[in-house]
This record gives sequence, C-alpha cells and structure tokens, in this order.
Amino acid sequence: MISIQTPFVDPPEAGEVTQIADGVFWLRIPLPMALNHVNVYVLDDGDGWCVVDTGYNTNKTKEIWETLLSGAFKGKPVTKVVLTHHHPDHIGLVGWFQARGAKLITTRTAYLMGRMLTLDVQDRWPEETVNFYRSAGVPQSILEAKANSKPFNFSDMVHPIALGFHRLAEGDEIAIGGRSWQVHTTGGHAPEHLTLWSKDDPIVIAGDQIILGISPNIGVYPTEPEADPVEDWIESCSRLKTYANRDQFVLSGHKLPFTGLPKRLDQMIENHHSALERLRIFLTDPKTAAESFDVLFGRMIGEPEFGLALVEAMAHMNHLWHLGEVTRVMDTNGAYRFQMKS
Repeated sequence: MISIQTPFVDPPEAGEVTQIADGVFWLRIPLPMALNHVNVYVLDDGDGWCVVDTGYNTNKTKEIWETLLSGAFKGKPVTKVVLTHHHPDHIGLVGWFQARGAKLITTRTAYLMGRMLTLDVQDRWPEETVNFYRSAGVPQSILEAKANSKPFNFSDMVHPIALGFHRLAEGDEIAIGGRSWQVHTTGGHAPEHLTLWSKDDPIVIAGDQIILGISPNIGVYPTEPEADPVEDWIESCSRLKTYANRDQFVLSGHKLPFTGLPKRLDQMIENHHSALERLRIFLTDPKTAAESFDVLFGRMIGEPEFGLALVEAMAHMNHLWHLGEVTRVMDTNGAYRFQMKS
C-alpha cells in the first residue's frame, strides 16, 4: 500500500530557507490571496544559484529576495531561473532576475504566454472577455461591473520579461545543480507546464502540476474559450504515472513537499472523474457553467474565488461537450446551456 508522507511538516517562514536535499533549498514567498504562498526552490549550481519560480513582482517579494541574496545565498550570483509555467505567482520576477544576468530556462509556450500577457495591457475589459463571461452564465449585474472597471493586467504582478530564453521540451535532459534532469511537460493547469525528474536521486520538481491536498485550477479562458484542459489534465496525470514511484520526493509549487506520488496522481485523476459524474447527473436539465458551482465544488463560492471557480466550471462543461455527451445551446441572454443528450 502506497502512503503519502510529508518529511517536512513545518514550512519555512517568509525570508527563511530550509535545506530539503543535497544542494536543494526550499523557501516560501507570500501571496495576497487565499492560497497565501508559492513554494520556490533554489539549487546549488556550482558557480551560481538556480532559482525555480519566483513569486509575484511586488516590493515585498523583492525585499525578501534581496535579503536572501545578501544572506543565505550570498557569495554567488543567480545564474539561472527555471520557470515551471507562466502564471504570475511563478513568473513574476523572472524578468527581474534576467536583468541581473540570469538565464531563463523554460518551455516555449510558457515563455511566449508570459511575454504576450505582459504586453497585453487593457484599461477596460475587452469585449471578448465580457462575452466569454456572459457565455458562462455570469449575471448581468456582474458583467456591467466588470465592463466599467479596470481589469487585472498580467503586467500588474509580472516584471517585464527579457527577449531570449533557453527552451526545454518533452524528453529533453538538462544538467542543473549537480543532477541530470529528465523533462516531462504537461497540460491542464497551464499549457506545456514544465516538470523535472532527477535521474540521479528520487526528486521531482513538479510546479503546480502535482500538489498535495488541493487540485490545481483547471480553467478555460477568453484566449481559448473552447479549450478542453480537463482532457489535457487527465492525460498528463495518467502519463506521469508511468514515471512515478513511491519514493520520489515531490517538490510542489504550493503546500508541502511529499512522497507517495503514484497515489497522489490517482487521487487527482479520480477527483475530476468524480466531478464529471456529478455534472452528468446535474445536466439532465439545461444549465450554465455558473449554475454548477454547488455540484462541482460542494461549498459556497465567495467573490475572491468566483473567477477561478467559473473558468473551472466552464472547463468541465467543455470537456463533456467535446466528448459528445452534452448539447450546447446559447440562450437569449448569450449564455451557453449544457444538457446531457437523451
């Protein structure tokens, strides 16, 4: 029986460092949200340090890094930054480190998404975004509030990203921190998400693809409104099982590092299969994505969580639609109503 274990139950405080393996250091960067941290890892790379993900681009985050670079990591420069995926809490200070001479290492999609989104600055919600939320069943009062407000821009939390990066793709190998790492890329949470699997000892750098205790957000966005990230997610988790064993120490982007990877992958796959089964029962009558929150999440969704819940609900609706199990009809309010086929 495979069990999940957490060798380190006390995470480092902000600005502190915990060594969790030979040449591997764990730190946490605070986030101003319910999920109040992102895990960052620093690898001893000989003449320099390699930073894996960075936290948001905020004054507080930069102060933490400045303290670390003049304290725990003094004496050597940061020469490499590995980016697991393009989300702001991971890419936020990549450009800041690049400006200090670090080389960016990531997948092509993560780099291009990050560059594109930092350059896409809007002072009002684009019509395509409002229409997307309308199609998901968002009430008109919320749509009007969004249409007349300044949207979140990626550049609000992400430092400008420099031109140029070192590309990693599925099946590549790279030497960092005295180890040889096998590259496996995944989808669902973010396109071409990077994971690194040590060939020298049982360590996996997992980013947000594999997290203990919570399921990473699987969402559909206005940039690709008919995407099927649930299919990408299930395929990725199933594929990673072929490389997983119980002894691997998984370094995740949030929560605690852990062992027992095969069991956790099974749990994550089952979580979405169960959600889809509940949704199939719910869709005996035509429903919008916004009407499915209780069924999918089993709890009240507050305003701070509304956006993430909506894109995840839309992702599960889209998955059943792509499978051909449901019909999709736009009502007079511009919302898609999904219903199981008879």
